[in-house]
Amino acid sequence: MAKLPVEKMRELERRFGEIEARMSAGPAADVYVKLASEYSELQPVVAKIRDYERAIAEAADLDTMLADKSVDREMRDLAEMELPEVKERIATLEQEMQILLLPKDAADEKSAILEIRAGTGGSEAALFGGDLFRMYERFAGSNGWKVEVLSSSEGEAGGYKEIIATISGKGVFSRLKFESGVHRVQRVPETEAGGRIHTSAATVAVLPEAEEIDIEIRPEDIRIDTMRSSGAGGQHVNTTDSAVRITHIPSGIVVTSSEKSQHQNRAKAMQVLRSRLFDMERQRADSERSADRKSQVGSGDRSERIRTYNFPQGRVTDHRINLTLYKLDRMMEGEIDEVVDALLADYQASQLAQLGEQA
Repeated sequence: MAKLPVEKMRELERRFGEIEARMSAGPAADVYVKLASEYSELQPVVAKIRDYERAIAEAADLDTMLADKSVDREMRDLAEMELPEVKERIATLEQEMQILLLPKDAADEKSAILEIRAGTGGSEAALFGGDLFRMYERFAGSNGWKVEVLSSSEGEAGGYKEIIATISGKGVFSRLKFESGVHRVQRVPETEAGGRIHTSAATVAVLPEAEEIDIEIRPEDIRIDTMRSSGAGGQHVNTTDSAVRITHIPSGIVVTSSEKSQHQNRAKAMQVLRSRLFDMERQRADSERSADRKSQVGSGDRSERIRTYNFPQGRVTDHRINLTLYKLDRMMEGEIDEVVDALLADYQASQLAQLGEQA
């Protein structure tokens, strides 16, 4: 295991003390909000640093007691009994500290934009796209996050050919960012009389929701077109020119939104465009930083097959970490924490290994 960066720990404690002092001095409201955000981010890290420092001091005291022949035998026996427990606590704290001090992804605390598109498999792929969306919707609900559909295109037999939604809440992106990729399903379609298993797929993309301060979009770089909205099967057709298509000329990215309000459509389309541009910039930066290595969790390539859902066997397999669970029904109900936690742990392990190589 890599050594703990003592200088960085001292700097975090110093910064935490500085923030506490500035907050208690009663700064302007906007400054206070920024300080409070940094304070809440540093608080658990500094608390762990202080636990670690107390444990180190306790172990040093016990060592001193054991080495001092003037201390009576009973006290030294007690110290000898306590020392292994303290050392075990230090080892655990060191592991926890390693993870807390890993380089942070600046987008981790952000909300996310979820995009699901049906792939190979026709109607069955669209139905699976709908199943995936409900899975993420239930997972979001269990975490107290808010889901808002920005645009959707329904499949002929149900489900979605494409659906785009925001999932709003603290730390959404950190929990869902490893869901991007191709999700494959193996099951017998309801329309299949012979009982044969079909394989189809849907692509999931999870983008950090970008704010205006994250990415600047110049007015001259976009073209906005309005179109007539249309509803499925002629139902609820909005006859005004309310649908909006925004084209970002430099990148070629096209975003559409076709709800009833043109004003809302423009805002939603800009929200998605901003997030896609932000994600593109992050991907480019990541590629430059890690051109010589790929994360064990996956390359982030949206065309990479990451998971298989086998309904006849009730099995879910994540191919990146070779994790297989026989709880498909519960996962489809939104209970995906076990996979999310395993992916995060694997990613953290790869980061720790890299730090160990650099040390």
